[in-house]
Amino acid sequence: MKKFDTISRRDILRWGGSSASLGMLAQLTAMQRAARADPNVGYKALVCVYLYGGNDSFNLIVPTSSGEYATYAASRQNLAVAQNLLLPITPATSTGVTWGLHPSVPELVTLFGAQKLAIVGNVGSLVAPITKAEYESGAVERPPQLFSHSDQGDQWMFGAALAEVQKIGWCGRVGENLAAWNPGSVMAMNISLDGSNTMQMGPTQAPYNLGVSGPTQLSGFWGTQGTLRRQAFDALRTKQQANKLEQGFADVLNDSVAIEAMISAALDAGPTLATTFPTSWLGQQLAMVARMISVQSAIGQMRQIYFVGKGGFDTHGNQNTDQPVLYADVAQCLGAFQAAMAELGAEPNVTTFTASEFGRTLSSNAQGTDHGWGSHHLVLGGAVAGGDLYGTLPDLTLDGPDDLGGGRLIPTTSVEQYAATLAQWFGVAPGDLPTIFPNIGNFTSPTLGFV
Repeated sequence: MKKFDTISRRDILRWGGSSASLGMLAQLTAMQRAARADPNVGYKALVCVYLYGGNDSFNLIVPTSSGEYATYAASRQNLAVAQNLLLPITPATSTGVTWGLHPSVPELVTLFGAQKLAIVGNVGSLVAPITKAEYESGAVERPPQLFSHSDQGDQWMFGAALAEVQKIGWCGRVGENLAAWNPGSVMAMNISLDGSNTMQMGPTQAPYNLGVSGPTQLSGFWGTQGTLRRQAFDALRTKQQANKLEQGFADVLNDSVAIEAMISAALDAGPTLATTFPTSWLGQQLAMVARMISVQSAIGQMRQIYFVGKGGFDTHGNQNTDQPVLYADVAQCLGAFQAAMAELGAEPNVTTFTASEFGRTLSSNAQGTDHGWGSHHLVLGGAVAGGDLYGTLPDLTLDGPDDLGGGRLIPTTSVEQYAATLAQWFGVAPGDLPTIFPNIGNFTSPTLGFV
């Protein structure tokens, strides 16, 4: 079989004149289009690490130069991390400001120094670029329902700030745009380890939900009676149904049984990773993602999008105690996952990124922080142009030019630019970005160059 990028129009016509169906022709054309978007035909995976609750990232990366740190400390009040505890990093692009990461994340410092981690500054839902004056005057449209967990989560997962966000997501739309990369696969390109989410829902497809121990298996078929029961079950599900609804249900069930058998067999025959993962919920999820990537060739998919999640980031109270624990788990899990990718030789093929519904306030409410807007995010992998800061990091002055009030910082980078950069690396053609990210044309640069 020829590679997708070497299929000629003559081949298509020749096959069409013999036995290929129109559906096959359309699929081959889609494969050609995908190959042109990325001539290096090969496996790629995106891994979303969703931080539920609204992550306060202003203690994750902190300016350490004297003037900037003083501004940070005055704004953060009792939440400020002591300057001498911050772990120094040296971004490739120098602006005269020095930076440090939270003392709980030494793994991220190592990844940043190895140029495998990029930090994208002040990302949030935006309809278009907006200044404080434009926000106050209403001259530029604001995202609807700011500071709401559910609404801002929907906008992050949809990949755009719209008045009415559909219950589908940008990863789902990317999956359907690039469906030709996984020809004939009965398994969805989007795979969730953390239950249902709208980010991975497509117009016609839903993500495959996978457990941290593997796919959910059928039960209740043990012993002699169980064997007979299984035979009856298989006869019913494989019988051709006259009713279309019943046949549709049977088709979904049959696909589920086939996928479970395929994944279970692949995992049973797969390698045992030497990398040790934390035993936390996030660690268990990422460990299974690593196992799935290790058997990608057996599963037969050239594009996969994984979703994992971690809760606890709605730190209205007890932040000084809880935040270091949250940060440490994220850093340790990401460090282990990247080590596993290196062990598998998959680092250039896998890009991991964080997401969260919003950032939090610069100012303290005495015990923690309240719902904010802009937030910093992490992108890591062998294809990432790491060791640098991307976007525009905000002025940390309370009531300053980036504070719309109450310590809520106006984003300078949109969710759409952030997601479009990932989608383009994944294989989405530049010309297709506006169909997935409807506001992308409102921004001067549709992508950010971090990968």
